[in-house]
Amino acid sequence: MIETYRGTVYPNQLDHMGHMNVQWYTAKFDEGTWQLFSSVGITPSYIRENNRGMAGLEQTTKYKAEVMAGDLLHIKSKILEVKDKTIRFIHIMYNSETEIEVATSELIVVHLDRVQRKACPLPKAVSEKCMTLLDKVI
Repeated sequence: MIETYRGTVYPNQLDHMGHMNVQWYTAKFDEGTWQLFSSVGITPSYIRENNRGMAGLEQTTKYKAEVMAGDLLHIKSKILEVKDKTIRFIHIMYNSETEIEVATSELIVVHLDRVQRKACPLPKAVSEKCMTLLDKVI
């Protein structure tokens, strides 16, 4: 797994029950997603220069422990599966102080041609880099 996010829970991210609202879990997982993409070659430059992109097809988030204002968080991510046009991966969010797993989010994403607005094959270099991350044990 590789670390893809590190941050803090701020008071404005709490809901009326005093813990981090689900929208902020999603936002933090999304930041981790873009770091993971970059690590396999799907960088902002690649996206702009090639008119390519990524889109989520499915996301399953599991909330395992509450987090409060001031908690430090980090996310580790792992590629689970690579196909011709899709990548399946998981993010695991931890409380950085206690190392307790607080949430997971598993996603399936598709590589897109942004001009034709349809799925297209992942570049060979991206698929190969994904495979190197796939071989690492959780």
